[in-house]
Order: sequence, then C-alpha cells, then structure tokens
Amino acid sequence: MLKQRLQQKLLQKLSPQQIQLIKLLEVPTIQLEQRIKKELEENPVLEEGREEDPEYETDGQDDLGSETEKDEFSIEDYIEDDETPNYRLNSRNYSKDDERSSEIPFTVGISFRENLETQLGLRGLNEDELALGQYILGNIDDDGYLRRDLENIVDDLAFSMNVSATEGELEKILKIIQDFDPPGVGARSLQECLLLQIDRIISSGGTTDRIVMARKIVQHYFDEFTRKHFDKILNRLNIDDQVLKKAIEEIIRLNPKPGGSYSDPMAKTTAHIIPDFLLEDKEGELELSLNSRNAPDLRINQTYANMLMAYNKERKNQRKDNKEAASFVRQKMDSAKWFIDAIRQRQHTLILAMNAILEFQKPYFESGDEMNLKPMILKDIAELTQLDISTISRVANSKYIQTNFGIFPLKYFFSEGLQTDSGEEVSTREIKKILEECISVEEKRKPLTDDKLAAILKEKGYLIARRTVAKYREQLKIPVARLRKEL
Repeated sequence: MLKQRLQQKLLQKLSPQQIQLIKLLEVPTIQLEQRIKKELEENPVLEEGREEDPEYETDGQDDLGSETEKDEFSIEDYIEDDETPNYRLNSRNYSKDDERSSEIPFTVGISFRENLETQLGLRGLNEDELALGQYILGNIDDDGYLRRDLENIVDDLAFSMNVSATEGELEKILKIIQDFDPPGVGARSLQECLLLQIDRIISSGGTTDRIVMARKIVQHYFDEFTRKHFDKILNRLNIDDQVLKKAIEEIIRLNPKPGGSYSDPMAKTTAHIIPDFLLEDKEGELELSLNSRNAPDLRINQTYANMLMAYNKERKNQRKDNKEAASFVRQKMDSAKWFIDAIRQRQHTLILAMNAILEFQKPYFESGDEMNLKPMILKDIAELTQLDISTISRVANSKYIQTNFGIFPLKYFFSEGLQTDSGEEVSTREIKKILEECISVEEKRKPLTDDKLAAILKEKGYLIARRTVAKYREQLKIPVARLRKEL
C-alpha cells in the first residue's frame, strides 16, 4: 500500500565550488597548467593578467572601459551572425622564398620490430617461410623474448589464419631469427638468451678460457648460478675461485634484455619533475615560496563585465535574445569567479600545509641529514593546520619541494615511528638508513641474514622483529642474503 508523508533529513553535500577546489588541490603543477589552459579555452570571460592592471580599470573617461569602448561593443554584436567571407580570414602574404625556407622535418630511426622485419626480408625466404617468420616476430616482446610456446603458435596459425605448419618448420624459422641482431633476440628463456650471446662471441673469434667456462656454467649449472651456489659449481667443475670469478664476470657482461638495448627514438619518454615549492636558505633562515606556476594571474575580462553592467541598467527595455546572451555571460562570469577563488584557496592550503611540514621537520631541512627526520603522519600535520586528513593527503600527493640538497616528494617526509629500548621515538627511515649502512659494509662472501640484521639493530637499541627487518629490506629493494653473495 502506497503512502505519502513528509520527512526532514539533514544531509552533507559538496557544492560545485568545493568539488572544484578538491580536484585542483590534488593535481601537481604541470597538470594545473593544463587545467588552467583548458578553463581559459572554455570560458571567454576568464583571461590571464593581473586584476590591478590599469589597462582594465573602468574609472575615468580616459580608460579603455570608457564611453568609446561601450560604443564599440554591445550585446547585439555577439548575437548577430558573422557574415565575414572566409577569404578575409586567411593570410596569403608570403612569397615563394618563404615557402622554400620552411622547416625541414627531421628523420627518426626505425623501431625494434621494424629492424627485425628488415633483417627477415634479407634472408631470401620463400613466401610461406616469410609469413611464418613475420608471425613469430609478432610474438616477440619488447625485451626480445619469444614468450609463447611453438606448440601454441602452431594452433594459432591453424585456427586464426588457416595456415598449416609444424613445430619443426617454426623451429627452423626461429633459428634464423635467433641469428639476428641484437644477439640473444628470439630466446625463449634467460638461459637460452645468454647462450645465444656467448655463441655469437665464440663464432666471431672470441674463444677464450673464460668464455668457454662461462658457456659451460650457463649450459649445465644455470640453476646453481642463479641461486649463487658457488660452492657446488667449484666442486663439480673442479676449478678455483679465480677461474669461477672470471667466468662470472663474462656472464655479467651479457645483456639479459636484448630488445631493451635497441635505441628506439619514438619510444623514449622523459619524466620531468616540476617542484611545487621552493625552499631557500638565506643567511641561515629558511624561506618557503610557491612555484610561480602555482600562482597564475587570472582576471575577469572587463569587456564582458561592462556588457553585463550595461544590460542591468537597461533591463526593462531589452529583447528576449539579449536576455539569453546576458544569462550566458552571467553564468560564465560566475564560473570564472569560482575558478579564480579555487586557485587562490589552493595556494593558501598548499602554503599552510607545507609550512606545517617545514616546522615539524625543521632539523632535517636545516641540515639535510636523513637521520634528523622525525616520525610524522598525516594526522600530525592535520592537527597543526586544523585541516582534514584527506586534505593533507591531497596536498602531499604528487607534490615536490626543491631544497638546497635535492628535489623530494612530500611523501618522503612522512614515516611511521618506532620506540627504542630507551623509550625514544625514531623514524622508520632512520632504521632503513642503518640497514643500508650495515649491508653496504658486510662481507660479500657471507652476507648478513635478516636474523643477524635484527640482532645488530637490537644491539643499537632498536627492538625490531626479523619479519619487520625483511619488510624494510624489501622496501629498500635489497635482495635476500643468498642473492647478495659474491666471490
């Protein structure tokens, strides 16, 4: 049974202005520039420039906002259709000499896959073999490996291309591809990749005792080599440490990713970091400032503002189409004001949060010593700034600060804390620094295990379990003791 009733509810909803501020707050500087550019393109009322620019003041008869400008522009000018012919909008005032001096496009190299296809075409294969070779090349990844089994490729050819082929025929074509440059391309495993490179060295006349021993190790004792069981290799080959060390040096020189060594100019990507904050040490005093790109000069276009003022004065005598145009201008003007206010609020919030971080970690910013970093979490900064934790999280996300000792992400300064046996709270970053130092001076023949590292930290006063040591070691991207072993 349906019933109608009145009910009051208290709900919290974000206004469009708040949503816009939140989105602007979390973007870094380089994306903020793109966002501002997009807003300038979409909103004709918004433009670049300082609001106090005298060119756009409307007081006085000599300014651009005087009666002369009001006579030149009116709402009717924007409502009427533009009847200007297309040929009046194109500029053709250049000579033949100008055409000859146009920029010459630069050439780029061929890609890794195009290089392989070129080598395949030079092998004199028949049409069927060429088709099989091109299909195999299509399955080679960017590292240069053939990750798909030949048996599966046979099935793919039969079902998708209606081509009948055997594993033997594919193996024959694969051997041809494995002879291509760079050496090691077309391998199905790391072991095969290294063997192909060693065989290429031997075939080019580089046969030495070191190379021969390296090939024997890779071919017959590859598992022991990858697990660094050097004692087993020494016993089974009946060689001394120096011979094994020289052979391992030859293996290390080989390229485990032959495709990655190929220079592809079209695939190069350069990551640029633009700092959001600049921290300078001026005569012992730290001075924090926002990057100028974070504080663009935006203002309302005065022409549109004057149009709206003129409409408001003569509102009763305006036509319907004039009212629609004025409504459009008013909406765009409100949108521009909201955007300018959001940019200013973003600047204020960024400076407020960064000043709190600077004050909390002042010993570190004065010295640059990582050991001076104190434990700090988002909640600490939120309490200092009286802002919400989610706001601090957005500020710290993808933002960078430039200091005298490097450029760092803001997340670098946040870390959890642990207590020492004396009750002092220290940052986990300090413990990681000690772990790095211990591992850097360890004996490479007998690397320190996680248990031994935990014992060393305990002697220094840091009560940490072995699993915690393992977690910090993995965060530092340091392998286990067995994989750090060297001769």
